[in-house]
Amino acid sequence: MSFPARIRKALLYLWPRSLASQLVVLLLAAIVAAQALSIWIFQDERRIAMVAVARDSLLTRAVSIAELLEDTPMSLQERVVEASSSRFAVFWLGDTPLAPEPGVSSVEQRLQGYLNAQLDRGKTAHLNIHADERRGPRGQESRPDDPPSWRAVPRHERPRDLKKIMNRPEDLALSIPMSDGRWLNVATSYRPPRGAFIPLLVQLGLTALAAVIIIGLAVRRVTRPLKELAVSAERLGRGENLEPLRPSGPREVQALTTAFNEMQDRITRFVRDRTRMLAAISHDLRTPITSLRLRAEFVDDDENREKMIETLEEMAAMTEATLRFARDEAHADEAQNADIGAIVEALAADQQDLGHDISVDVAGRIILSCRPMALKRALRNLIENAIRYGKNVSVSAAVKAGEVVIRIQDQGPGIPEDRLKDVFEPFVRLEESRSEETGGIGLGLAIARSIVHAHGGTIMLTNQPEGGLEAIIRLPMGTDR
Repeated sequence: MSFPARIRKALLYLWPRSLASQLVVLLLAAIVAAQALSIWIFQDERRIAMVAVARDSLLTRAVSIAELLEDTPMSLQERVVEASSSRFAVFWLGDTPLAPEPGVSSVEQRLQGYLNAQLDRGKTAHLNIHADERRGPRGQESRPDDPPSWRAVPRHERPRDLKKIMNRPEDLALSIPMSDGRWLNVATSYRPPRGAFIPLLVQLGLTALAAVIIIGLAVRRVTRPLKELAVSAERLGRGENLEPLRPSGPREVQALTTAFNEMQDRITRFVRDRTRMLAAISHDLRTPITSLRLRAEFVDDDENREKMIETLEEMAAMTEATLRFARDEAHADEAQNADIGAIVEALAADQQDLGHDISVDVAGRIILSCRPMALKRALRNLIENAIRYGKNVSVSAAVKAGEVVIRIQDQGPGIPEDRLKDVFEPFVRLEESRSEETGGIGLGLAIARSIVHAHGGTIMLTNQPEGGLEAIIRLPMGTDR
């Protein structure tokens, strides 16, 4: 198996099976993808907006400090400037402007106009923005080779904290002329955080949690009646008598449940009516058959009389078998948990008591929801059929892939391949391909198949390569277990 094939197999194994979990996974994937796309689209816009807000605040603050210094005695101006400085912005007074000339970019010109409008007495400030901030969204063209403006300031004029500020990329350089000829210089390297991952993760987690809760409750309201419907359909296929389901959930699911209840009622009525009709016909045939047999006794020709009586007895046997089957179906026992191994062993023990060679192999304890009496009758028909036409009969039972598999093997002559399906038809006998002494009327396999199908199972006959016939019965364990 290739490496990609193993990955695909692992992904298919990990992919959730239920509708609720699949919807939750798909919704979470959509939320994460949408959040990632939004962050990728708006990260520059958010950063630029935060920079603009911080810059406007700094410009307003610088104008206010310049006006305050004009009204402050010379001896206190240095203390005012020092107190105005912060971690990301340094103010100082000096003879050399930090921004020797106004910037030329559109952003700088807009801020320059804003700053000049705030100043009084016709002052014109100098403002420069670092090249990194002149770059547009998504990395448009910039001027990365511009020399930092702070290097033009003489060392003796540089404030003590200027070196710490200038160790970071310079954001904005501002110089405001004072009335005494000096300059109020401002240097800032303020940078808003580029990725607020923790808040985003918290937001994503809360969104995902809310989505999981809402989707879980909504899907559960839909899937719970669907699961009940699936279990009921499976139990109906096993021939159990069910109470009508109570419609619940969304309107569409309620309509589906109602349709299932109606289908179940129609199928039950149809089977019950057909069974009653079969029983009635079989019962009514008993009288004319008995009458014909009595009349046959008065036939003078011995040979014809014996053949007529033999035919009438065979017809009576068929009628009695059909009537017995119809009565059993009309009074079918309720479904209950039964030990399949115990049923098989009991049937084998009965045959062993009669002197027949039969062996049993049951793999552990097998509990199945079924109609025990009906299933026992089907297995008895198959075992007796194998004993009648074969020898050294073996019966095995095991659970495989959610099914109870029962195998009945004999070492008889087998059945021609083209007639394997015909033997399940009612009143079909293959004397020419099996034993001369049939001892039956051809209803045993038909009844066995009907009972197995009523339990939602399958039955199949196969010829063994070493000789003999094998009957394989598969019965579903059921989804309600």
